[in-house]
Amino acid sequence: MTLYARFAAHLDAALDALVAAGDLPEGLERRAVTVEPPRDASHGDLSTNAAMVLAKPARTNPRALAEKLAAELGKLDAVAEVSVAGPGFINLTLTDDTWRDELRGIIQAGGDYGRSTMGAGTTVNIEYVSANPTGPMHMGHCRGAVVGDALASVLEFVGHKVIREYYVNDAGGQVDVLARSAHLRYREALGETIEIPEGLYPGDYLKPIGEKLAAEHGARFVDAPESEWLAMFRKEAVAAMLVMIKDDLALLGIHHDLFSSEAELQAAGKPEAAEAWLRERGLVYDGVLEAPKGETPEDWEPVELPLFRSTQFGDDQDRPIKKSNGQWTYFGADLAYHFQKAQTADQLIDIWGADHAGTVKRIVAAVQALTEGKTRFDVKLVQMVRLLRAGEPVKMSKRAGNFVTLADVVKEVGKDVVRFTMLTRKADAQMDFDFAKVVEASKDNPVFYVQYAHARVASLHRRAREAGIECDTVDLSRLDTTELRLVKRAAQFPRVAEAAATAREPHRIAFYLYDLAAEFHAAWNMGNDDPSRRTLQPDDPALTCARLFLADAIGQIIRNGLAVMGVEAVEEMH
Repeated sequence: MTLYARFAAHLDAALDALVAAGDLPEGLERRAVTVEPPRDASHGDLSTNAAMVLAKPARTNPRALAEKLAAELGKLDAVAEVSVAGPGFINLTLTDDTWRDELRGIIQAGGDYGRSTMGAGTTVNIEYVSANPTGPMHMGHCRGAVVGDALASVLEFVGHKVIREYYVNDAGGQVDVLARSAHLRYREALGETIEIPEGLYPGDYLKPIGEKLAAEHGARFVDAPESEWLAMFRKEAVAAMLVMIKDDLALLGIHHDLFSSEAELQAAGKPEAAEAWLRERGLVYDGVLEAPKGETPEDWEPVELPLFRSTQFGDDQDRPIKKSNGQWTYFGADLAYHFQKAQTADQLIDIWGADHAGTVKRIVAAVQALTEGKTRFDVKLVQMVRLLRAGEPVKMSKRAGNFVTLADVVKEVGKDVVRFTMLTRKADAQMDFDFAKVVEASKDNPVFYVQYAHARVASLHRRAREAGIECDTVDLSRLDTTELRLVKRAAQFPRVAEAAATAREPHRIAFYLYDLAAEFHAAWNMGNDDPSRRTLQPDDPALTCARLFLADAIGQIIRNGLAVMGVEAVEEMH
């Protein structure tokens, strides 16, 4: 059990003692009680809001409750000092030996340090990327792909079972456009000179599909009516696009557990089943929508449509699930898809581009209705990425047609740089990806700064071996209070991981690693000014071994955090 988890347990025991003594009533809800670092480090090592949270339901004074709780916590051997601040915050300062014990715990746990069972017994379905199968991945897809994949890893790290899912939009008009574009490339492969008209996909990536179709079918479909070849060309083109998409995602280390087809969903009658389920509960009715704002009655024809009562769940208006021609609306199909996902998961997460913000309310309403409020559902919006090269916008790719491919970016700067960089800002904040900046060897480049910290740890061992220093035993009492500050930051990793999972914000791991690396570099730089602070002390092998042990723990935390992000830790920087 890691330090914060231990003290949460200590706090529970202290509260139980107050209940037994009659100072607190039984059955108080404790979920809002926290144990965390105080905002001001001068206040101590840990802080709890327990008295502030529990005083009101206990009908007691928070300061008075805090004093009693502080007295209980002060009995712990691990606590050097306890104080009550303000209206009832309790601050704890721990003994140096407590931090030395946690340091040993980090090394003993190794790659498992930070893992928890918080999510045990809960299955989370996270759907991400889900780009239309009409071409290769581009940088517009990249950020959502990384955010989704890193979030899936964070959730697994804290004990959830995770289903990584990709929704294949292969039932809409865009795949017919793909089939027609492939037909042009098919004719081209047979010797025709073609021009790509407006509205079709111009990328060269469709040429191999055209060549394959030409080799298999000859000139059979050159002059044939569209009805004879459209479905077959659509199927072949979508299959080829999915192979390309999977290959592109693999360059980022991303692999989904499940690819769900919209066409198969509709063919299986899932939208009809979802509609019937909602009608039985009075949540779908036949009605006429109000005229769109800004249009006169002459411009608008009232049509009766099946409408979902999304206003009952906080939406602005009820939403049609079918069009006037009887086809399913995007919302109607999405509603059925989420109904399907909820059959095998306790919680659902969608990673969407920010351009879909306007549809969040209705799908949240639908999931609330379809799961009767039992399924937690989060939609995380991801802003676009602006590609730059030394501050100048990057030109589009001719091969892709009108965008920069993910594959080209990964091949230029590497998977790890792309993945880490995509997590250096909150997902809903705008991001610039500058090819020059992301490979820059400076403190301003978080990718370099964190990797450099890990490489420095590795270099210490190389230099210790060269100096003939071997560490069979380690005396951690040689580490002083200043050095143990690093352990205090390292020990926060488990709670950061849990917080990242709970908030659905994997960027918290990247932010934490940057802060940890900054403290490690600062400690290293102290040695430049004061040789006695250097890790390697050839005349004092015992002190060297204790400091190497501390550095190893920092390296372990960096490796663990990078692994959750899907980034490899490097031993050397070139």
